[in-house]
Amino acid sequence: MIWRILFGIVVAVGIGAAVYLMTPEGRQLLDRIRINATRTEHVALWGAGRKLPGTPALDKLDERLAAKGVKVGDPIFIRIFKLESKLELWMAKDGGTDDGGFVHVATYPICFWSGRLGPKQQEGDLQAPEGYYTVDEGQLNPNSRWHRSFNLGFPNTFDKAQGRTGSYLMVHGGCASVGCYAMTNAVVDELWQLVTAALENGQPRFAVLALPFRMTEDNMHKREGYPWRDFWADLARGDALFEKTHVPPKASVCDGRYAFAPGEKGAPVPEVEEGCPGPLAIRD
Repeated sequence: MIWRILFGIVVAVGIGAAVYLMTPEGRQLLDRIRINATRTEHVALWGAGRKLPGTPALDKLDERLAAKGVKVGDPIFIRIFKLESKLELWMAKDGGTDDGGFVHVATYPICFWSGRLGPKQQEGDLQAPEGYYTVDEGQLNPNSRWHRSFNLGFPNTFDKAQGRTGSYLMVHGGCASVGCYAMTNAVVDELWQLVTAALENGQPRFAVLALPFRMTEDNMHKREGYPWRDFWADLARGDALFEKTHVPPKASVCDGRYAFAPGEKGAPVPEVEEGCPGPLAIRD
């Protein structure tokens, strides 16, 4: 009899746990477990002087670029995916005027980013930003505390409209963060070479789309009920536009929310400003 009771208790607890994990709160717990597991692995590997999983062959940059039909100095575009701890680099052939737009060149593992899924809201919350940012030459720091870095430009026009505060949110070297994206020194050296060359070669600024996760329908569906679901849906529209065109979209702030319109091949990426774009905008 006692075994039947214990078995019933175990089954009840298991069902209760399964039901909980299907709720928004349970899903958030699973996300935090996954994020912390990746952080623990990456920090341990970095501390041991080992390469992080998925790091491209950094000593073969020229060969890798040639295989994609691009070269050092071509325009760049960056996407960041927090949950997956990945940073994607895209580059444009012939200044982005060819029919193919930007091509995917590399995916780098992020060694460490702090906080949880969701945007940065205030100074000191340790959150890494989410949103659409642009970076120009004035945001580069070759003598960073963390080797080399570039400032994402938080808070941008959207962040300021939300009353968000914070400063010096970077992509940098090392493997520690209080709101930044730490890439290790070796990876940030490669990024630095491509970033500085693109800006020196005439790209006025490049865009960075920082996302909570890969914006698939399945990932969005699993996060119904999250407090940032509407904000993420707006970012997903901009990401979908890039996936469709392989040209960085134009971002603006319309009625307090991100709005996106198609980018123009070969044209500079504009800064994020107030204004509702035209009928081609990806918004509703």
